[in-house]
Amino acid sequence: MKIILNKDQANLGEEGDVCEVARGYARNFLIPRGIGVPHTKQNVAALESRRAAIEKRKEEKRTAALGLKEKIEALTITVEMASGENGKLFGSVGAATILEELNKQGIQVERKKIELAEHLIKSIGNHAAKVKLYGSEVANLKISVVGASKKEPAAPPEARSPEPAPAPAQAEGADSAS
Repeated sequence: MKIILNKDQANLGEEGDVCEVARGYARNFLIPRGIGVPHTKQNVAALESRRAAIEKRKEEKRTAALGLKEKIEALTITVEMASGENGKLFGSVGAATILEELNKQGIQVERKKIELAEHLIKSIGNHAAKVKLYGSEVANLKISVVGASKKEPAAPPEARSPEPAPAPAQAEGADSAS
């Protein structure tokens, strides 16, 4: 069944695209949710009247993606993680950690758009990630993972005050008296 998309749909197309989909998918999912409409003469005419506005929105998305790509590629994210002596991390750096660091820099992307070559970073050093943007635009992000500096303990164990000895229970004295 041919449909015209009203909204961008992942793995299917963008707003204004004409797609061929299974009847059930169109009837039970796309049309009821307003994502698409059947491909009829009336709907094609409505699409043509909206075509200029759709193209303008697509162009705005492209320019925003190019600007975001420049920002991301100029950026090097530094992540500080606890690590062992051999450079292996206690834990890992994943897309969620990278997303937090990007948000701190004022860059908003979806977590699922961040792709790591190793899926998770588990060692100290310089790494790379790809961030999918609008269309076929992909930004290369540089990530530097460093070991966390060892923090001094609040007080050495000798300096801590000893815990007071527990007071003898009153119940024990009463048992021995009887």
